[in-house]
Amino acid sequence: MSKPIPVSDIESMYKGKILEVVQQDMKIGDKQVTFEWARRSPGTRLIVLSKDKRILLTKEFRREMNDWDYRLPGGKVFDTLTQYVEFLNSGKDILSVAKDAVEAEAAQEAGIEVKAVTHYHTSKNGATVEWDLYYFIATDYVELNDGQKLEVGEDIRVEWFTFDEAMDICLKGGFKEDRSLGVLLKFILENR
Repeated sequence: MSKPIPVSDIESMYKGKILEVVQQDMKIGDKQVTFEWARRSPGTRLIVLSKDKRILLTKEFRREMNDWDYRLPGGKVFDTLTQYVEFLNSGKDILSVAKDAVEAEAAQEAGIEVKAVTHYHTSKNGATVEWDLYYFIATDYVELNDGQKLEVGEDIRVEWFTFDEAMDICLKGGFKEDRSLGVLLKFILENR
């Protein structure tokens, strides 16, 4: 099986604030095909683990679900698609930028200052949608005296759960972001 080889630059077909549709001509064996995919700025998620092995989850009202959802604290690595595309063209390593973003999100959504984070996993969304999520673990943190720094319109509650309680939330549908659900369950099973 032949590996696709780019034969043209990536061309933007549609560009919004956080999402664009791009295409690129590729050669596969003796054929040339055009690949098309959507891409958006990557995101971060943080697994916060207390000394007594409790996991911090946020409970957030999600407009797209019109419901409450348990989640791992996190957010975007870049605020706009333009910033992301500029970064892609820089050739720099994204993990350091994602680390800074997850630390900022920890303060904003969870009201904690993380002292150190460790990269745990990178989730790839698939071939036709490029939207990576960078997962980090924090075990060294302090609670901020002034609490969360929520953005306008955010309603996020912070709760701590044992591994069994967090697993129960995941398995009973209280945690709806499937990629994060899988990563969290993997983390729990590896660290019980």
